[in-house]
Amino acid sequence: MTPEGQTERLLLRPISLADAEQIQALFPQWEIVKYLASRVPWPYPAEGARQFIEQDALPKMALGEAWTWTLRLKAEPERVIGMMDLRKGDEDNRGFWLAPEMHGQGLMSEACVWANDFWFETLGFNKLRLSKAVENVASRRISEKQGMRLVGTAERDYVCGRLMSETWEMTAEEWKEWKLKAV
Repeated sequence: MTPEGQTERLLLRPISLADAEQIQALFPQWEIVKYLASRVPWPYPAEGARQFIEQDALPKMALGEAWTWTLRLKAEPERVIGMMDLRKGDEDNRGFWLAPEMHGQGLMSEACVWANDFWFETLGFNKLRLSKAVENVASRRISEKQGMRLVGTAERDYVCGRLMSETWEMTAEEWKEWKLKAV
């Protein structure tokens, strides 16, 4: 089961089919999709959000293979402003996107702290790994600020094309140490 979460300013609600319309209206923006993995269809299809929720997110959540949340401001709990997901596996355990008008406010950093706690403390995983385009500077800053280590580089395919990619990693112990220093 995927629980609800919250940070100082955000609500993280498990994704549902009821979210499809808002996600469909918000997601297909170049600023949001350009650094996402190339498996994201572009141009984004008219029923892309519904298909993603029905065929990917909900089945994986039901199997306990992934956890997906919509991000909402506490001040506007009915409005979807982004998404966060966690996935089992050896690579790419966390992904996210946020509406461009919400960038630069530290909202995704808040969501990542909550998600990291859930990953390590609730689910009990020992390692969190993720990949990101080198050009995705804002995403890299979150990883750096939260104590992750750069462990590799390689070329990968993104919606915007083939780019150099970085792999970042953190262990549960490193996360605990970061949290002690952050308090």
